[in-house]
Amino acid sequence: MARAKWIGGFLGLLSGGPIGALAGFVLGMLFDTLTDDNGMEAIGYDAGGTYTGESYDSSQDYGSSGSQSYRTDEGTRNGFLFSMLTLASYVIRADGKIMHSEMEALRTFLRQNFGEAAVTQGNQIMLRLFDRQKQMEAQQPGSFRQTIIEACQQLRMVLTQSQRLQMLSFLAMLAKADGHVASEEIAALREITGYLGLSEAELNSMLNLGARTLKDAYAVLEIDESATDDEVRAAYKRMVVKHHPDRVATLGEDVRAAAEKKLKEINEAKELIFKARGL
Repeated sequence: MARAKWIGGFLGLLSGGPIGALAGFVLGMLFDTLTDDNGMEAIGYDAGGTYTGESYDSSQDYGSSGSQSYRTDEGTRNGFLFSMLTLASYVIRADGKIMHSEMEALRTFLRQNFGEAAVTQGNQIMLRLFDRQKQMEAQQPGSFRQTIIEACQQLRMVLTQSQRLQMLSFLAMLAKADGHVASEEIAALREITGYLGLSEAELNSMLNLGARTLKDAYAVLEIDESATDDEVRAAYKRMVVKHHPDRVATLGEDVRAAAEKKLKEINEAKELIFKARGL
């Protein structure tokens, strides 16, 4: 992104409910530590505490859609990114511990997908989410899990299917970032998937992106190896429709770029299957 801010204070339709409550705690804690002008700007506020968020345009060509201009919905973007980190904090701590390798993988994930400006802020937000989780669990065991469930239900109401799928894609990428996905993380991802109103086949598809085997490629297209040629073609067309980058363009150019990479990996899985079948 061209600007220093990654997540601002205004979360649009997600300003209320469990996500808004967590954001109020986490961003409030950030204000206590980021007191210089640059630090305040990094979370979307000037030195006087006034929100400085603004919309911006991103224009890119994609496939047959031609050149289009997309205006970012700043509130939805902020809510999407903060929610992604909230759900990621639940997945990372699913095994009861936070490994140095996992935090390093998080920083690498943020850097590769959102740029350097996201690394410091995203890391700080995650640490405060971990602190909040510990506090909530100490006061009432199971309370943070209940918050995650309610947050997923809130996201299901206000985000489109394609936006929720992109969030699930990011969570799967993050879970795989350190080269190992623990069984507890898989269980947490399955739980999140269900409450987001998505299917296990969609989760498996996201976990198998970058397929190296035919079995993985079929999982990416959400079909079985026994599918007919016509069923393979139909499955690929469905995947293109629901994962097309234009469907998440209002979340920002970096999110759209990640969706383009995801669609490229879907194309690669399709080509692997087509080559094996001589199509």
